[in-house]
Amino acid sequence: MAALLEVRGLKAFYGQTQSLYDVAFDIETGGITTLLGANGAGKTTTLRAICNMVRTDGAIRFEGKELNKLATEEIVRLRIAHVPEGRGTFTTLTVDENLRIAAYTRKDKAGVQHDLERVFAYFPRLKERIQQQAGTLSGGEQQMLAIARALMLKPRLMLLDEPSFGLAPLIVVEIFRIMRRINEEEGVSMLLVEQNAALALDLADHAYVLETGRVVMSGPSEVVKNDENVRKSYLGY
Repeated sequence: MAALLEVRGLKAFYGQTQSLYDVAFDIETGGITTLLGANGAGKTTTLRAICNMVRTDGAIRFEGKELNKLATEEIVRLRIAHVPEGRGTFTTLTVDENLRIAAYTRKDKAGVQHDLERVFAYFPRLKERIQQQAGTLSGGEQQMLAIARALMLKPRLMLLDEPSFGLAPLIVVEIFRIMRRINEEEGVSMLLVEQNAALALDLADHAYVLETGRVVMSGPSEVVKNDENVRKSYLGY
């Protein structure tokens, strides 16, 4: 498969502080890639760098387009959807309003309605709560809403930051099952940042390990999963 996203020599900065050092990786079309690492390793910064939300140097190419020359809103229009850590839902708006905001630039009302039904097929619980304020949903339902809102962009690539954070194990399993369905049924590529390394490696086909802003290991998920250092540091055995 061809690379959908290519990152080469990526550096990222918060003010004068450098957070990423010559990071390089690819995401294949239709593939799922995970970034593993401890807190502070640079995983979230990598997602922000792709969306041009932090100062960067190096090359980030999406289907050959240089993303670091584009504004964040232009990157979104390329159908790159970012599901941030903490979900980022509009808590005072309803489920329906949150989803429609994601499609506010679209003029095809029939298409938007069709996509709402498509999203509800993945997340029927959200349809049951369509007029409920997002802030009154459970943590798991808010995470479902964040992913559903990203789907309203008809994304080619989804950037997912800690989708399991703070959720009960059964809810996490359900959300990861839905993410796999989205990838398989719609061909949406994914870049997953996740503290739960075991779940991430089971879902992804390729993995990169970050330490203090540098890639220290990469390979197919099965290979990374069986590496002794990864097992001891992230898998606990």
